[in-house]
Amino acid sequence: MTVGSASPVRLGIVGAGFVADFFLQALQHVRDHEVTVLAARNAERGGALAERYGIPAVVGGAAELAARDDVDIVVVAVPQDSHLEVVSIAAAAGKAVICTKPLGRNGKEAAACLAAVTAAGVWHGYAETAVFSPAVTRAKSMVDAGAIGRVLSVRAREAHGNPHKHAREIDRMGGGPLRGLGCHGVAVGRYFLEGALPVEAFAWGERLDRDDVESEDNALMMVRFDDGRVAQVEASWTHVPGLDIRREIHGNNGWLGADETGASELAAFAGTDVGYVMEKAGAARGWLRPVLDEPWAYGYHGQFDHFIASYRAGVAPRQTLLDGAIDNAVIDAGYRSMTSGVWEPIELAPLAGHDLHKGAGALDGVGAAR
Repeated sequence: MTVGSASPVRLGIVGAGFVADFFLQALQHVRDHEVTVLAARNAERGGALAERYGIPAVVGGAAELAARDDVDIVVVAVPQDSHLEVVSIAAAAGKAVICTKPLGRNGKEAAACLAAVTAAGVWHGYAETAVFSPAVTRAKSMVDAGAIGRVLSVRAREAHGNPHKHAREIDRMGGGPLRGLGCHGVAVGRYFLEGALPVEAFAWGERLDRDDVESEDNALMMVRFDDGRVAQVEASWTHVPGLDIRREIHGNNGWLGADETGASELAAFAGTDVGYVMEKAGAARGWLRPVLDEPWAYGYHGQFDHFIASYRAGVAPRQTLLDGAIDNAVIDAGYRSMTSGVWEPIELAPLAGHDLHKGAGALDGVGAAR
């Protein structure tokens, strides 16, 4: 189909792991699309996931998937050390791209992903779930309505104690929790400080406890924007209770707080192990507060609903690969600051030629998805 068509959007998903599973859970509740094919290096794992969600075809790699005529958008659901390769393959095949976060292991890789889709003239979306969660989008609508006056600062925390195996490998991750979790905080800060550009960052990070990582296991970062406002980002891999996601938006006439993993409608005391409770849960027995619908609460439903609607309308989504490239540049400055101990400039020069103060609108030069 072509961008702007009324036909169902055909998705091909690259990956068969944790993120792909969450994507597919959410897509069950999103209209106007069909998942036509899954690419997986592990055939047994890919086949099991495809059977679970009724996906008719499984292939061995991204190139084979991108070459198919029944794929409009290639959905990148693999770790970030593979993002540049898969995005480049999809763009070269003339396919639209949705890529999970973080866009790359550093700003250079993220900028290269953006360059690939820009050169190919294909539609692209950045799957940064944090700015699509119901709590955050509702808070943004209240901010836009003037509920708390002018936003002055944003604080965003994300923490847990169970990083994925690949995340513990610094060469694959491109850092530690500041890269993998802090990217959410940077995105939330930019979302609420709309219209301002991040210009410098100051950060601290240390490996305080974990002996299974080479990176920091805790990090704090301040990001200053060109109008003087600030965002504070907290990221940790030592939060034993499990996933902790909180955002605060401070205005000159009020405050908003979102606690995505806080008290839910269900409380339980489990005398025996209940199995899966929630993502990165610290325990599976005792007092539990399960998140009732994780893909919904974390923004997976919201992002795909938005992406499918935007692609069908032929307009840019709220988050594009440009956002992912900016977020990675901010985190690069944070890592430099950890070493230097001073505020470090955020290097956006590699993104010159793009509208860094962009808003949603038509994507110039986007052609048919072949």
